[in-house]
Amino acid sequence: MHNSQLEVLINDKGLSAPLRVIAQKVLAQERISIEEGVLLYEEGPLGYLATLANHIRERKHGDRTYFNRNFHVEPTNVCLYTCTFCSYSRLIKKREEGWEYSLDDIMDIIKKYDDQPVTEVHIVGGVLPQYDVAFYSELFQQIRAHRPDLHIKALTPVEYHYIFKKAKMSYEEGMKAMKEAGLQSMPGGGAEIFHPEIRDQIAGGKCSGEEWLRIHEVWHELGCRSNATMLYGHIESYYHRVHHMDLLRNLQDKTGGFQTFIPLKFRNKGNQMSHVSESTIIEDLKNYAIGRIYLDNFEHIKAYWPMISRETAQMSLAYGVDDIDGTIDDTTKIYTMAGSEEQTPAMSTKDLVKLIRQVERHPIERDTLYNTVMDFKDHVFEDDNQYKGYLSLPVLNK
Repeated sequence: MHNSQLEVLINDKGLSAPLRVIAQKVLAQERISIEEGVLLYEEGPLGYLATLANHIRERKHGDRTYFNRNFHVEPTNVCLYTCTFCSYSRLIKKREEGWEYSLDDIMDIIKKYDDQPVTEVHIVGGVLPQYDVAFYSELFQQIRAHRPDLHIKALTPVEYHYIFKKAKMSYEEGMKAMKEAGLQSMPGGGAEIFHPEIRDQIAGGKCSGEEWLRIHEVWHELGCRSNATMLYGHIESYYHRVHHMDLLRNLQDKTGGFQTFIPLKFRNKGNQMSHVSESTIIEDLKNYAIGRIYLDNFEHIKAYWPMISRETAQMSLAYGVDDIDGTIDDTTKIYTMAGSEEQTPAMSTKDLVKLIRQVERHPIERDTLYNTVMDFKDHVFEDDNQYKGYLSLPVLNK
């Protein structure tokens, strides 16, 4: 481990005393406070943050970098809610601009992958009355019966809160019913920013921060795992980000049920917040690093490469990130409709392995629960050894 790099920071008189104290804490594996988290955002130089975050990443995972083979199903993009940051949903009154899949439609999408080595289906979409407890219970049962080896990661607390309320079920009854129907884990979406000051402005009407956390807590109490996200780079302050992570860290202390933290970059295309400028790549990298430093009890930090670009995803691996998500084919429209870097987000396994190897990290295909499916460290792809003609070199003197 690069203890020597941290010791250089601890003894660097050019850094303020509070920043040197934080470096000392990271070296000693001690927790930082909310105030220190805010200080990292306000005053932490990028190289300093990278050093701390990479130290934690390598202490936990070495060079191992994870990805999985997954595909997305989005039952609908029509939604009752009107989140100002959302470029994806279409209001009920504009239903004709959207899609609303039936149970058979969704099963047809799932069957398209029958001969492919995918390990996970990720299901998340808009909130509509017909997508209720009965609908999702039946869907999960049908997927399990059709392909028992396919892990079902589905729905956010936003959807669960709505369907349980409609069915007059408690969270406890509802999540138990979902587990019995075949749900295996929950994605991290819908968290946005927990603080009501911001949440009420950008996501008014849908489940509160407390309700989001409670549904995950109930799910964890059933012995199951989930992820967590944070939508950053819009109207929130640094304090709101740290407050959000603090609530996640507190719940993780209690349950240990979170696997991965995924910072999601706000994109301003096609939504009611298009006047808000997007965060810079430097800010994105800073945010990954501080997420890794603050969330000491989270095992993994994930970057969604379609949202931030392949190059930024590669850079993020030096800023605390150890997971770059999946091969994601173009079944997902959530990113593309928000003006993400990748308009048709698909990468083959070979592409992902190459991406990770290019920055001298160790690629591992995982399943949803981070069990190793295949270690690609020394894997040779069939066409790797074929002669491909002249090698084109980059022009460096542009």
